[in-house]
Amino acid sequence: MSSYLKKGLLIGMCCLISACSSTGRQSGTVGSAGPSREVSETTRSVGVDKAAPSNPTPADLGALSAEDAAKNSGVGRLKPVPAPGNMVSSSLADMTSGPRLGQEGEMQEEITKDPQMILDEALEFCEASRDFWSKGDFDNAIASLDEAYSLLLEADTKERPRLIQQKEEIRFVICKRMLEIYASQRTAVNGNHNAIPTVMNEHVEKEIKRFQGPERRFLLESYERAGRFRPFILQALKDAGIPEELSWLPLIESGFKVRALSRARALGLWQFIPSTGYKFGLTRDRWVDERMDVSKSTHAAIAYLKELHNIFGDWSTVLAAYNCGEFRVLRLIRNQNINYLDDFWDLFRQLPYETARYVPRFLAALHIINNPEKFGFELDAPAEPLRYEVVEVSKQVRLADVAQSLGVSKTEMQLLNAELRYKVTPPKAYELKVPEGKRSTLVAKLDEIPAYVPPRTYYTHHRVRRGETLSHLADRYHTSIRAIMDANNLRRANYVRVGQRLKIPARGKSRTYVLARQAAEADSSKPLRHRVKRGESLWLLARAYNTNIREIMRLNNMTSTRLHVGQVLVVRQGVDETALEGTRSYQVKKGDSPYRIATLHNMELERFLRINQLTPRSKIYPGQTLLVDAK
Repeated sequence: MSSYLKKGLLIGMCCLISACSSTGRQSGTVGSAGPSREVSETTRSVGVDKAAPSNPTPADLGALSAEDAAKNSGVGRLKPVPAPGNMVSSSLADMTSGPRLGQEGEMQEEITKDPQMILDEALEFCEASRDFWSKGDFDNAIASLDEAYSLLLEADTKERPRLIQQKEEIRFVICKRMLEIYASQRTAVNGNHNAIPTVMNEHVEKEIKRFQGPERRFLLESYERAGRFRPFILQALKDAGIPEELSWLPLIESGFKVRALSRARALGLWQFIPSTGYKFGLTRDRWVDERMDVSKSTHAAIAYLKELHNIFGDWSTVLAAYNCGEFRVLRLIRNQNINYLDDFWDLFRQLPYETARYVPRFLAALHIINNPEKFGFELDAPAEPLRYEVVEVSKQVRLADVAQSLGVSKTEMQLLNAELRYKVTPPKAYELKVPEGKRSTLVAKLDEIPAYVPPRTYYTHHRVRRGETLSHLADRYHTSIRAIMDANNLRRANYVRVGQRLKIPARGKSRTYVLARQAAEADSSKPLRHRVKRGESLWLLARAYNTNIREIMRLNNMTSTRLHVGQVLVVRQGVDETALEGTRSYQVKKGDSPYRIATLHNMELERFLRINQLTPRSKIYPGQTLLVDAK
């Protein structure tokens, strides 16, 4: 039994005993006479009218039924009991389980409510809750639903399917109405919910001063870039029926840069993080990231803004939620001492610093753009809008090759197809955007454009020694743990065996050494060439190919050690066929050295080094194939 029920019963019992004592003293005997007319009338009135004083006195409780006494003590309804003057006679009547006649000859029977009446009363409380809610009286609306639910608990609907169905339907209505009331309490602001309030206050003025000072160039450049995309964004906003001022939101988000990337990994004009982009239909794979697609990201941003407006109902709060997330804003609103904020700027003071600047910054940009002369700006004409046509491409091509074929700039092609992560079309049908008027040209020349071949992944092999981990190997070979796991189909990163042979994806310097080792095992009679990659130097190539810087410079007629990416160098000169006559192949064994091999085959060291394109400092490896004299 709960403490509230115990408390209610104790209060009721004390009041009844007190009343019985006073009645006994008045009549001289217990149960010798019925209740006085005054008490009977009070009892009947209490049985009809369920309203009770909010803070009844003990004397008042003596004239109330046990049901009302329990209700005022925080307990649910109890069956009505007789008035205090008839307590003993009522007990006797209960013992004989028969009807009892009062002083006036009236038959008093225990009253039991019909379940249908209880359900009808619960439904009335649900209707009352709706009326309270529509008037903004949330407390009484919730109290009405509480009363309706307590009535449901009283209704005994056993073995009555029709009443059971009614009970479940009312229970559903109560739950739904409760959610609606609590959701409506989260509305942040009252006011004009269909427009962005362009207020001017100290926070907006502070951001205007920033634009007039250190961020002036950013604003001017962003305004110029806006011309490429804003006409499309403006039309999309009009079609969606939301404020057109939101077309300037990318100026604050990304400066109208389609590849803008924030510290939080938000990307594109509208700065979507991957999870939010996925929620609104922006896909991301190895080749394409639709967060950088202007059309698709704009429609996703509109859907997100409309969803936020349905939650908050005010565009200032919507902008704050767009920047830091709706759950952060809802959490701040929920933690208030009042049910809703009277003004957005109350919420503003509790937002993170970056978000707190976000809305004033946006409003400051609107003020400047709408009235540039007032704030000392002279805005140049924005850039021309991007106009394009679409061609379906079924093979992988580089945007640079397409641009060269069409006679347009590579930058323009990359801007039109910004969603391509590596500036290469994916290995499936793709709708490629080309400048207006170039569609027929691309269709005619598409077969002439070379297909893109992804770069080959090079591997080296490593046998695990005691104490080595994947982390050590990743650092040593300039790769990642995940790359090693994928290359070897490993499921756990913390388990490798001593002696286990692993394939290591080669990157950077490691890749250069792998290529050099493969070249050393190739036919030494042919010249060996190397295409320079980013980060390579003559010193690195000399070490990798077992030669020296002077020899590489001599073979390539170089006067400087400076290299450029894509340069092809001869790192080993082919041997004359006549010099190779009378030679055979020899596979290097463990422990071999150039001197030992030359001595073993009765060769001069100089000849051995020359026909194998080696230097005195060159290193040889077990398994490497070298030339020796056949004699």
